Amino acid sequence: MAFTAKDVAALREKTGCGMMDCKKALAASDGNMDAAIDYLREKGLAAATKKAGRVAAEGVAYAAVNEEGNVGVDIEVNAETDFVAKNAEFQNFVKICADTVIEQNPADLDALLQCKAKGTDQTVDALLKDKILTIGENIKIRRFKRMEGVVSAYIHANGKIGVLVKFDTTPDIAAKEEFKEYAKNIAMQVAAINPQYLNQQAVPAEVVEHEKAILKEQIVNDGKPAAIAEKIVNGRLGKFFKEVCLVDQTYVKDGNLSVQQYTDATAKELGGKIAIVDYVRFEKGEGIEKREDNFAEEIASMVK
Repeated sequence: MAFTAKDVAALREKTGCGMMDCKKALAASDGNMDAAIDYLREKGLAAATKKAGRVAAEGVAYAAVNEEGNVGVDIEVNAETDFVAKNAEFQNFVKICADTVIEQNPADLDALLQCKAKGTDQTVDALLKDKILTIGENIKIRRFKRMEGVVSAYIHANGKIGVLVKFDTTPDIAAKEEFKEYAKNIAMQVAAINPQYLNQQAVPAEVVEHEKAILKEQIVNDGKPAAIAEKIVNGRLGKFFKEVCLVDQTYVKDGNLSVQQYTDATAKELGGKIAIVDYVRFEKGEGIEKREDNFAEEIASMVK
């Protein structure tokens, strides 16, 4: 029995499986929809899809740099429970995903899923489905960012937060242990304080104008003349930048220095120049609405 593209789309709608998997199922079932669904269930694909509907808000944020030290990745992979996040098989899957991103440089998540997973004969998508079935929970590769150049990675609290920072400096300085310690400290700063922007230039103009409007309103409400409010606003805006911009923040390990001053001091000590040019910070489950189950109701539903 022949089948059409509409049949493939309909099967995908019913099962949630990938287009190619649905096409193979229909081909193997001579176009019979029910038989194709059974085929997907037998292959375990439909079961994996069913699990994919469950909320995955645990997991890990993982950051790593290759052996050469010139490519790094920050990646978040989610699971349903913290118990699975600590599972060695899950953690190894996360590492495989990170290594694949480092080596193959996929453009986005869809491209990553089609990459051949490092050290295996499977695509990342196929390996992901295998892990969903063997581990028994929904697992989702949520996001990643890859950087090339002088990079430093830091993982906080066993995967609660993953940070990757990129620097502009010379190879000889980057190779020094003192620089590596400095770079780790900057990554720890990002993990601890969670800056919203790299520097003042990175803050969108509309964000600055919004903050200025709020500050001006506060000053006028304090009884200050509107004529001098603008000057006061510019002064207070500096405090705002110190809170949200990484290089302007107070360095967590020395309250007498800003991050930029710490960077300049390190560069002078090592006899060269250092600049922080980019960073990314992923916190596991950030922004994901967790499902709240009623335990008593869950047990009751199981024994019905």
